[in-house]
Formats: sequence, structure tokens, C-alpha cells
Amino acid sequence: MRRNSHVIFATVTASTLLFGGFATATAQAAPAGTESLYAPSALVLTVARGEDPLTATVERAVTLTCAPTADGTHPDPVAACKELAEVRGKFSELTTGPSDRTCTRQWDPVVVTAHGVWQGRQVEFSTTYGNACEMAGSMNGNAVFAF
Repeated sequence: MRRNSHVIFATVTASTLLFGGFATATAQAAPAGTESLYAPSALVLTVARGEDPLTATVERAVTLTCAPTADGTHPDPVAACKELAEVRGKFSELTTGPSDRTCTRQWDPVVVTAHGVWQGRQVEFSTTYGNACEMAGSMNGNAVFAF
């Protein structure tokens, strides 16, 4: 059985983010009957080489936490969280619209993924591009996968 390092990395990182937050919340539990002011948002974002998100080789990965404040290893967490909020956490809407970038037809697939929690609900997103140029053109300058 072949293990996928991408899935293992994303699972371990997301688990650390999520369970670490739960442990902190337990240690600082609020009085019974109170509700949280925000839903958790903690994601692991990756850019990998390959066609299939399950077998692609991860080249870059960052963490992004958007609630209560923008944070993580993402180079611009404030902009990335703002963009995700504008599309209500629907990653597929980040890539809508035409690109004015001219790219070659070279087949060198790139996969972008997002795993974790967005506003309290589990998120799993991946999409494959023919090459890095197509990926950059499709992102239309968005900050979410710009790392």
C-alpha cells in the first residue's frame, strides 16, 4: 500500500490546528450556556506537482487561520482571509472569470488543495491546472494560493 505524503501532511497539520484549538478552548472553557463569537476557520493550503491531488508531490504548503484574526504561515493572511470571506469560502469561485495571460500548452500539471475548516464546516477543495502559468492566470491575482 503506497502512502500519500500530501494527504498525511494535510491531515496531520489540519488535526494539529483543529485539535490544538479545541484543547485551548477546553482549558479556557466559557461558562455554560455561552456561545462562541465566531466559527473556527483553519486551513492547510498546498501547491503540488502532478495530475491527481492524492498522488501529487507537494512543493509548497501553508496554514491559514481566519478567525478570530487572520494568521498562519501564509505570506498575506489578511488578504487571503478577505478573499475567502468575499466568496463565502467557496474556493471554486476564486478562479472564475477569464484570464488575459497567454500560456504555452506544455503539460506539467499543478494541483492546488485546501483542507480544514471554514466558518465551522469542513472544507476539501482541489483543482488541477495544465501548468503553473495556467494556474497563475486562473487565480486572477488572488492572494489565497499566492505563496
